[in-house]
Amino acid sequence: MGCSNVLSNQLSTFYYKKYNNLNNYMNNQLPQGEKKIEIKIADNIPGAEYANAMQINHNKDEMHMMFLNIMGGSGRVTGKIITNPGHFKRMLAAMQDNLKKYEDQFGEVKESVGPTNKEIGFNAKN
Repeated sequence: MGCSNVLSNQLSTFYYKKYNNLNNYMNNQLPQGEKKIEIKIADNIPGAEYANAMQINHNKDEMHMMFLNIMGGSGRVTGKIITNPGHFKRMLAAMQDNLKKYEDQFGEVKESVGPTNKEIGFNAKN
């Protein structure tokens, strides 16, 4: 699947509730009255980073996600995202839907065993 730098004016509503129609969006076939805005990638955001572990924490107002790349006896944080619980729930729904589509096309994904905090050697405090 490709990617574009143009997204909906109401990004979370469009992407997470209408993402099945993303190809229509990319081909300028938007619902009537919906406008596009251009989204640019900031200069300080490099290319994609690989993560094979993730830690999630939360408080009343926010969900904190920390992505890690662990190899052998060491690891590094590759990204951190903080969002509100409502958006987190929309992201989770989009990920679950994409996993289902992936498994429909390629077969069931077997869950791998991840490292424990003891194996990582630290507990992140936010």
